[in-house]
Amino acid sequence: MTALTTWTEPFDMPAFSKVRDDMFAPAFEAALAEARADVAAIAADPAPATFENTIEAMARAGEDLDKVLSIFYTISGAVSNDTREALSRDFSPALADYSSEISLNADLFARYQALWDQRANLDLTAEQARVLELSYKNYVRAGALLEGDDRARYAKIKSRLASLGTAFGQNLLSDERTWFMELTQADLNGLPEFAVDAMRAAGQEKGVDGPVVTLARSIITPFLQFCPNRDLRKAAYEAYVARGANGGETDNRALANEMLSLRHELAQLLGYKDYAAYKLEVEMAGDADAVRSLLMDVWAPAKAAADADAIVLEQMLIADGHAGPIQPWDWHYYAEARRKAEHDLDEAELKPYLQLDRMIEAAFSCASRLFGLSFEPVELDLYHEDCRAWNVTRNGEHIAVFVGDYFARGSKRSGAWCSAMRAQNRMDKEVRPVVLNVCNFAKPSGGPALLSYDDARTLFHEFGHALHQMLSDVTYEMVSGTSVPRDFVELPSQLYEHWMEVPEVFETFATHAITGAAMPADLRERLLGASTYNMGFQTVEYVASALVDLDFHDGPPPADAMQAQAETLDRIGMPAAIRMRHATPHFAHVFSGGYYAASYYSYMWSEVMDADAFEAFEDAGSAFDAKTAKALEQHILSKGGSVDPKDLYIAFRGRLPGVQALLKGRGLAA
Repeated sequence: MTALTTWTEPFDMPAFSKVRDDMFAPAFEAALAEARADVAAIAADPAPATFENTIEAMARAGEDLDKVLSIFYTISGAVSNDTREALSRDFSPALADYSSEISLNADLFARYQALWDQRANLDLTAEQARVLELSYKNYVRAGALLEGDDRARYAKIKSRLASLGTAFGQNLLSDERTWFMELTQADLNGLPEFAVDAMRAAGQEKGVDGPVVTLARSIITPFLQFCPNRDLRKAAYEAYVARGANGGETDNRALANEMLSLRHELAQLLGYKDYAAYKLEVEMAGDADAVRSLLMDVWAPAKAAADADAIVLEQMLIADGHAGPIQPWDWHYYAEARRKAEHDLDEAELKPYLQLDRMIEAAFSCASRLFGLSFEPVELDLYHEDCRAWNVTRNGEHIAVFVGDYFARGSKRSGAWCSAMRAQNRMDKEVRPVVLNVCNFAKPSGGPALLSYDDARTLFHEFGHALHQMLSDVTYEMVSGTSVPRDFVELPSQLYEHWMEVPEVFETFATHAITGAAMPADLRERLLGASTYNMGFQTVEYVASALVDLDFHDGPPPADAMQAQAETLDRIGMPAAIRMRHATPHFAHVFSGGYYAASYYSYMWSEVMDADAFEAFEDAGSAFDAKTAKALEQHILSKGGSVDPKDLYIAFRGRLPGVQALLKGRGLAA
């Protein structure tokens, strides 16, 4: 166990090369037993409950378990294998049981209840009062007031949901990594060099002597944009949208049905009318009506824009000699062709200027100008050869370790995410965070890695999350960094995307991979001028997913999630040529762990704020206005969840925002 729980590398990091898969199970079992003993000792403490001997003691409980899981989940998401997937299936219900044991421990909750009842007389700091409030409410929401059969049933539901969520994610990963389509030389006609290069690298990974299309977004998206062969586009697209719905052992549809039913039962056990009411109670939105109102305010103009675009794209399809109507596998292809015709903008022309290394430099440079951070590369014993690390400092003081893992591989789950192997806190000593950004960009077979415009935005987005972790300045880990409501957590990440489009950032960092020349001014202007191009499509596919998620959880659970999905899409008038961004069988945000269940809307809720927040910089006359940046760090990035997010935003901006800034930013305002 010592090999896993004692971190002795520079910056107190673990040595990943010394970690073997056969270490995890015994380390987990021993650490879990220690954690249970820690909790039992706190619950049995004969001394009256105090903030120190109860809440702070619980924050220290299970320290070894946290370290074991930090390493395990870091590598199991980014470098999965059969052994790690089996371990994850074992760990998930065990951890759910452990969580239920804590929340349903009557003696332990009695201590929290005593503190809550005495809170006015405890002489707590503002942050301690917030931690007590959140802790008490979390216990109540986790079933602490349940008794008898209800208590036992709650624990059983939590355990089952954990197992189902793990299985859902593993099924999805299996479908994603096993499917690929080999291409002949003739199939490459019309595809730009950067796409062919990525497909050849993917073929090497798959053990194929030639290029392949995989289900990685960084490969399938440019394939759909540029491949003139409609049959090949259809085959790739239908494989992509069929993830999790291919029948057999990896089919997720029955799992989704069961999860929705169990979530509803869990919510009713806790006294809520449905899972949406339970989940949204602690979010900024508050209830399903507020969420639906926002989504429908955006849906109407987005659908109108998408319908108008579909008419134009269908005319292009017919002009190419195909019968209408336009199909989902046609949209990317003709939207790209139209963008080139109307905006004189070609992804193949643009991409050489968006080098991965230069975009990383750009993200770092903006953070330096805004918050005074410096980034120095460091050699660390990391979990994969593609990973790289930086020591983050400010005025010579260590702030964080930042790790970037940017390239797609078959063993990595899809998407992009930010996580913290260690979160900032100073309860006992100053603990600086270790923050990871994990992406799925296409790895080149040679030469520099090139990004699409969307890839570059993703890089800035995830780095915004990283800044939220790195600049955290709180005492307690419970409210550190991104430990905030779901519909607030995307504010820093989506806000940071705006700096990628600042002209002076492009002028400095968008340089050609071969010539080194800066992106020409006219190309930059065409790119920024087309920033809201195809926004009807992008908004429709997102909002449709958010509305389906909300409908799943608002009211009784559907007997058949796929039928319920179809009914929602029919009710809102989903355009036939656009599919949901995440259909139910591969809706990992909602079903693989459930972090965004009933909360997928939160990206748009946060976007209302991020559009308004960036206007604060524009109003100040500069995207790098020092006073506004200081206020952003002081009121948003450093505070984590230590203050109610509404109060944080008002402190930064002076008021809460409206939806108009979002519609304006997406080019959908009337």
